[in-house]
Amino acid sequence: CLVGSEMCKETEVTHISRNGLILWVKDREYYLPYDKFPWFKRAAVDDVFNVQLLGRERIRWDALDVDLSLSIIANPDKYPLVSK
Repeated sequence: CLVGSEMCKETEVTHISRNGLILWVKDREYYLPYDKFPWFKRAAVDDVFNVQLLGRERIRWDALDVDLSLSIIANPDKYPLVSK
């Protein structure tokens, strides 16, 4: 997020572990495991922390070129990485 901006208060990566990360969006925590969100597993820490909320539900990591909706984050099994 942009330090000092209003967006920092709404969206923030609060924890990174070997299995996934925790994202805080609008007073709610989401767990993003690497098996469902592989883009973050080998990403630089600074790139993972650089997150923005765009609009009401679009989450953007510019440096990683990753855009996710809150629907995808909350329900990753509904949006498989591999098409059938």
